[in-house]
Amino acid sequence: MASASTPAGDARGNGPAGGEPADPTDGSVPGSEFRKDMGPWANFALGFTYLSPVVSTYTLFATALGEGGPPMVWAFLLAGCGQFLVALVFGEVVAQFPIAGGVYPWARHLWGKRWAWMTGWVYMWALLVTITSVAYGAGPYIALLIGFDPTVHTTVLCTVVLIIIAVLINYAGTKALSAAAVIGFGAELVGALIVGIYLLATHRAHNLGVLFDTYGTEGDGSYLPVFLAAAIIGFYQYYGFEACGDTAEEVAHPGRVIPKAMRRTIYVGGAAATFTCLSLLLSVTDYGAVISGKDTDPVVHLLYDALGEVGARLVMAVVLISFLSCTISLQAAAGRLIYSYARDQMIVGHRLLRKFSHARAVPGWALFVSAVIPTIIAFGSLVSADALTKIVSFAILGIYGAFQMVVLAALRARLKGWKPSGEYRLGRWGLLVNAGALAYGIFAIVNICWARTPEAPWYDNYIVLLCGGVVVLAGVLYMFTTHHYGRSDAPCGDAIPESRR
Repeated sequence: MASASTPAGDARGNGPAGGEPADPTDGSVPGSEFRKDMGPWANFALGFTYLSPVVSTYTLFATALGEGGPPMVWAFLLAGCGQFLVALVFGEVVAQFPIAGGVYPWARHLWGKRWAWMTGWVYMWALLVTITSVAYGAGPYIALLIGFDPTVHTTVLCTVVLIIIAVLINYAGTKALSAAAVIGFGAELVGALIVGIYLLATHRAHNLGVLFDTYGTEGDGSYLPVFLAAAIIGFYQYYGFEACGDTAEEVAHPGRVIPKAMRRTIYVGGAAATFTCLSLLLSVTDYGAVISGKDTDPVVHLLYDALGEVGARLVMAVVLISFLSCTISLQAAAGRLIYSYARDQMIVGHRLLRKFSHARAVPGWALFVSAVIPTIIAFGSLVSADALTKIVSFAILGIYGAFQMVVLAALRARLKGWKPSGEYRLGRWGLLVNAGALAYGIFAIVNICWARTPEAPWYDNYIVLLCGGVVVLAGVLYMFTTHHYGRSDAPCGDAIPESRR
């Protein structure tokens, strides 16, 4: 097995240097079937539309405001700072290992086969569920835009249609994906900035002082537990930057371009999301109605009040583009992860899933799976409307869990002597940033899983942990019964010097 100091190898990092690009001028990886059709701007837009300030904020605004009142907006700052540390660690890893699939190949090089297999498994299911949640969240906006009642059946139908449109755009190739990401970026800016500025200019009902007024949401106790419950809007907001690295083999100079794109996604996406939330907060006239549960859809009501029916529908059309572009970006990430998994023979059906359309430079069957499984999950809501909500709760835990598996692997590798050798390096700050990212991730995971309603049945209180446990247990059983994790000859653990392995 090659050491981390030798020259670069093939698309999976075979041969020397654990995946450093062989050509320092453009980051080409010999053996890769992808074409470098994605420019720096499109790579940033892909991460931005996956993070999607409009989708995340519009989806959870009512929940967060009802739970914690106006101060819930500070959750964006909390989560943004923590995830920025994670993005710095990811940037350093992808600069040395610019391989399609993101967290799976990173974990493989940093730790080993089994750790990488489980990291990819958790992340794959989190991505597939997140695709469903985003497409499902668009259903009510489609209904209001077209003019029909949003029922469970119509929402599922809209979900399926959105998933199909998204996968067809992904099938068109990297250039189509890049164009969709840039268009989605424009829609996000319109939804976040133009609508937000208009609301503040014409419909502002409060001053900034309300950002420190809890409106009694804490009851007779401390506000901290209430705020941490409402902080789910921040935790849900700040992931997506890793998608920049999922397409590493399609970007020239990935060691420079992708770490920068990840950081910009946090900067720009976080600022846009915070501004979107702030403009909605200062424009909602009756906080009490939202907190009491009387007004369950304050965003739609606010848009109709401020813009009228025609204006509100125009905004919903823009918001719908944001939902679509977010779904496209999620599918692109999931498809490339599944392809990377299959390329290393790590999953059943790998011969089919690793097939590649050279005409369009996309992994066709892997993308097909990234559309079919979310569609099946969506149909689950026909059995129980609440079932989808409970399953989706795993998505955040799964994403954060997979992130922290990479962060922990990076920290372990550093302590065993890994010295990052890509174009982007944290230098002497690396260990401190890595430890801070891990501490934040553990805090976020504990907060996401915390049981907050003792009066509810135990399975409702621990549904997030139950979902996570089912996925992990199924993964462990699958891994040790099929032994797919051991079939590939791609390097593993080669970030660590051979003498320390």
